[in-house]
Order: sequence, then structure tokens, then C-alpha cells
Amino acid sequence: MSSCMKCGPGYASPREAFIKGPREKLLYIPCIVPNKDRPDYLTTVDVDPESPSYSKIIHRLHFPYLGDEIHHTGWNACSSCYDDPSRSRNRLIVPGLLSNRVYSVDVNSDPQKPKLDQIIEPNEVYKVGCATPHTTHCLDDGNIMISCMADGPELNGKGSFLLIDGKTFTVSGTYATNPEDIPPFGYDFWYQPYHNVMISTEWGHIRCLKDGLNLEDVAQGNFGTHLNVFDWKAHKLIQRVDLGPDGVMPLEIRFLHDPKASTGFVGSALFANIYRFYKTEQGSWAALKVVDIPPKKVEGWILPEMPGVLTDILISMDDKYLYLSCWLHGDIRQYDISDPENPKLAGQLFLGGSITKEFGVKVTEDKELEDQPNARYIQGKRIFGGPQMLQLSLDGKRLYVTTSLFSPWDKQFYPDMHKNGSMLLQIDVDHENGGLKLNDNFLVDYGSEPEGPVLAHEIRYPGGDCTSDIYLAHTEHLAKI
Repeated sequence: MSSCMKCGPGYASPREAFIKGPREKLLYIPCIVPNKDRPDYLTTVDVDPESPSYSKIIHRLHFPYLGDEIHHTGWNACSSCYDDPSRSRNRLIVPGLLSNRVYSVDVNSDPQKPKLDQIIEPNEVYKVGCATPHTTHCLDDGNIMISCMADGPELNGKGSFLLIDGKTFTVSGTYATNPEDIPPFGYDFWYQPYHNVMISTEWGHIRCLKDGLNLEDVAQGNFGTHLNVFDWKAHKLIQRVDLGPDGVMPLEIRFLHDPKASTGFVGSALFANIYRFYKTEQGSWAALKVVDIPPKKVEGWILPEMPGVLTDILISMDDKYLYLSCWLHGDIRQYDISDPENPKLAGQLFLGGSITKEFGVKVTEDKELEDQPNARYIQGKRIFGGPQMLQLSLDGKRLYVTTSLFSPWDKQFYPDMHKNGSMLLQIDVDHENGGLKLNDNFLVDYGSEPEGPVLAHEIRYPGGDCTSDIYLAHTEHLAKI
């Protein structure tokens, strides 16, 4: 963190985070209990190579209820509050995707041993017409916003945004109040004050996806294909960009970290495509497909073709590389995005997946590989599932990976992982020339948990990471480099 005592949390600029950010020493990772017979919990993982407990879970914070499906987490304050010294990144916000509950976790009193601070109960979320809370971002006014995927206990689709007071941790309303400003689906979002814009994505109808993936729901239009563009200050939905049939399930969306950038990327899950979105000369927004990962023709699977199912993307802090995970094909890819219009593949690594020879599916036609990869093992243990959630060190040298997507989908596509638990892995990254290599000395096996296997999901660092913080142009002059 900056030595400037008059500054708030995070860093004044992404360049400062990239150059001056310290090496991460702790990770916070939510764990989902597959059979919902005991509460989910938050693990603290030691990733300090000088520590005797390196690559081990050093603390577990068990939540009080069953069936939360804690999924993605975020901060009460981040670099968007850098010019506000009254704000502190001292709470991790943990929504329950299926319980509609939101937890505030104190990570300030003892970062190694987080403790439960406050709880927003489901009825408080329902009162403002929200449910299925997903992505958390702190706002530049010190408050908190969470994207939602439903409207209440009836679970009708709705892409609304829950607002939470950053000081009292109480529900204060919603971002958009007029029905015409609320999209039919929701999932992830990113805001960019310099261009007065927020853009959200669409997974689909929670009633259709909470029990697994049924492709009939895709054909019936129950999964999203749009980017939703909002006037940031006016809270108005001003444009919907249709990605078309190739863009089903646009999930994670990332602007470039440069706070003045008018472009970014979104990953469309089902057919494994990356779209670059950008501001046009006319001031509207558009999107073009820039990465298209072809399906593989197969035998012995539920369909004759297996799509990649691209589930996570992130951008390095210096905006040089984009990383993506193909959960079904089983590979992580690194793309050089120095020219955002023409990403170039710079690194690729297979870690599990559904096309390994041991999985039992026969690939009959592959436009990329000459042979099916073998199952991957680490420290004598097979990696079940495929690479899913990603998090990158601020300096771009270490990529952390978990293998669970969403417990109902884990059970459907990777029953062995659902039974045996997921893993946390670490990839060594060649940030200069491109390239990815599995660190064989690092493994957190969530199948070996004291009370039974669990499914580990999103990864956060105490000081901020490559997907939690949004940077503002007016704080750049405060940087110490």
C-alpha cells in the first residue's frame, strides 16, 4: 500500500500497483459444501514462500447457515476510493448466490483469521426487488454495489444492482429504479467513470441454471447474449449490445485497467469466445469477436461436439496479457493484448478437463490439437475438473487457479470432482515473453478438508488484486512513481 498517510485503500494507478505492489502472502477463498449438509466457509491460504505453512490452509471461517453457495467475493473499499483517507479495505463482502444472504467479514482485526462481522438477511434483499447476488464492487463514493440475477424469492430473471451503505452495511436501495432500466438477466459488471459508463453481462435465468445446464433452455432464450450499457451518473440503461448466437452466456467482463481506456473484453462461456467491446466514434458501444475457440467433435459425451465453456477471464495489471480458462476443454490460455483488436496466443497449459484420455471421451476431430492430452497429476493426485477461477499477482508472475464452477454444474459435468473436492493450483507466468508452467510445489487439495471435500471458488488478496479494483483517472497524479 502507498506510504501516503492521507490516501485511502489500494493504489493511485494500475501502474503503481504493478510496479510497487508487494507480493501476496494470503489468499481468501470461499468453499462450497457440495451436499449442503453443513455450512459453507471461507479459507485463508498462506502463499508466502518464506512461511513454514506455505501452500496450506491456516484458517477457516464457517458461516452460520446451510446452502449459501458463497461464490464471488468483493471489497467494501478499493482503489476507486484512493483519494478518500476515511475509507479502509477492512471488510470482505461475501454474497450467498443461492441463499440471497450477504456477509460482511472482518479481515482487518487479524488478516490471517477473518471473522464474521455483519449479515444482511434475504428479506432485506427481497424488499428492494433483488435476489441471487453475484458480483461485488466498491464504489467511488465509499458504498458497495452487488449485481443480482433475480427479483426476489420467486427467482424471476432480473439484472438489477443492490446498493449497500459502506458505513452501516445496510441495504440502501438499488442502482436503477425504473423498470425500463433493468435488464432481463444479470451476472457481472464493471464501471468506468471517465467515460460515464457501466457495462453488465448476462448469465441466464437462475431457475434454469441452479440445477445444471439444459441446452433446451439455451434454445428457449433463458440464457443471456447481451452487454447492457448504462449511463453511470444517470443510472439509465442506454444501450443493449447483442453478441448474437455465438455470444451465449457472456460472463466475466473486464475493462483495461487504464482508467481512461475505452475498451475491454468479455468472455462468452458456452461457445468459448472472447469479444472486445469498445466505444465508437459516435459515442455508442460495440463489440467484436476477437478470439474463437473451436469445439471438438467427440464420441461418448452428451453431445457430438464439446464446446470449451470459457468461464473466467482477467487482464494483467499492465494491460499486456489476457488470461482465460476453458473449463470443459481443460486449458488456460494467455493472450498478448498489446494490440487489443488482435490478441495473440502467447501461452497455453492443460490442467484436467473433459478431453483427457482418462476421462473416457474420444475426440474424433480437433482443429487445434494432434492428440488428446493425458490427465494431469500434481504431487501424486489427479486434477479432477478443469481450470476455472483465475487470479493473477499484481506483478503478473503468478497465476492462481481453482477448478470448481458452480456446485450443480460441477456435479453434472465433473462428478468425480464434486465427490473428491476441488484444488487450488499456482502457475508460473513468463510475463516478458509469454508462457505458463504449473508449479509442482504448490497445491491446496480441498478434497482433504477435515470435515470432507469442498469446492473452492474465487480468489482474493487482502491488498487488492487484478479483478477487484477499479481505478479512477483523477487519482493518477497521487502515484509515487
